[in-house]
Amino acid sequence: MSAALAETAHAFLARYEGLRESLPGDGAARQAAATVFAATGLPGPRDEAWKYTSLRPLAEIAFHAPLAALADAHAPSALLPALGIPRLVLVDGRLQPDLSVLPDGVRISGFAAAPEFGALPGDGRDAIAALNTMLAEDGARIEVPEGVDAGVLAVISLASEAAHHPVDFHPRHAIRLGAGARLTLLELSRGQGVYLHNPLTELNIGAGAALVAVRLQEESHGAFHLSGTYAEIADGGSYDLFLLHLGARLARSEIDVTLAGPGARFALRAAQALGEARHADITTIVRHAAPHCASRQSVRTVLDGRARGVFQGRVEVARGAQKSDGYQMSQALLLSPDAEMDTKPQLEIYADDVKCSHGATIGELDADQLFYLQSRGVPRAEARGMLVHAFLAETVAALPHEGARGLAEAAIAAWLDARPA
Repeated sequence: MSAALAETAHAFLARYEGLRESLPGDGAARQAAATVFAATGLPGPRDEAWKYTSLRPLAEIAFHAPLAALADAHAPSALLPALGIPRLVLVDGRLQPDLSVLPDGVRISGFAAAPEFGALPGDGRDAIAALNTMLAEDGARIEVPEGVDAGVLAVISLASEAAHHPVDFHPRHAIRLGAGARLTLLELSRGQGVYLHNPLTELNIGAGAALVAVRLQEESHGAFHLSGTYAEIADGGSYDLFLLHLGARLARSEIDVTLAGPGARFALRAAQALGEARHADITTIVRHAAPHCASRQSVRTVLDGRARGVFQGRVEVARGAQKSDGYQMSQALLLSPDAEMDTKPQLEIYADDVKCSHGATIGELDADQLFYLQSRGVPRAEARGMLVHAFLAETVAALPHEGARGLAEAAIAAWLDARPA
């Protein structure tokens, strides 16, 4: 770890020491996390899982804790989309009851009111998860009872500029679906200015339950987004995640899924669109711990300027997880000679009756397709935009909610319009 990152890590530890008596929840869990964080610090390129993503830009900024009173008074309600569905709204990591519209049939509480650290992140040496455990002050806790179809719920995280200096916040979310329950979750992250958003989400999906999550990361271009998702899926349960990285100066989504019961299923469809010198990283670990489980991962990335994209996907098949079916594919489109894509698929298989595969492609726009459109009178810039949109359209078209599709299409259109001709 560089000296600059060590200084930043020390500042986070000092913050924890100053707040430890006032933070909600299990003090022992927080202290254990602080011990891990003190020993590891912020991850650097020597950490294999972080070899493609450097956190050095964090060291350029002095972050401060957001002030609750200011955040409440300056809630950026203009950033709220008009979705017409129940919603939970967080500003600077704190749940805002006045901006939220609660659903029926779902148990909702804030982490601050009912603090509980789950066991899914474990006691490993994940520094970013430890940072969240150290400093989490609030978050959303959602519980869908057994057999209930909870419909659609939005969880919207906004960052304000209320404090007029860079802030960091670390919301702790927990979602539990009882056996046979159903939920469609729209997760939207937006903000203004420079900040660090470090959410951690724990998912427990019961037997035969189904969670469909659409996650649109549309942070400000000066923001840092480091999210961790830890999911455990019981027998016959399913988790379908649609992830779009369209904002932030530096973004990393780490997804750790355990298929714990026979017949459990996980599917990831993701898209990233980056320009300038922005960086986005999707890192996944999918553990097939039971037989007859299936996982599918498909990631599409478009890079322009000096942007850098990363996809690291690891599929682990346990010794007794026969009849496992795992697949992952990464496809990247480079629009600039200075853009970079790093792809690292991994398979660790300890069973002998499985079907697992992976693939990756990295290329430029098809010259023949570009020529064809231009020959039909389409200007070059417009033709390039059409081909890029078509590359991303499959992921966006698969979004299961009309409002989410509209938000994603508008964000992609804005990104295409902002690109230099």
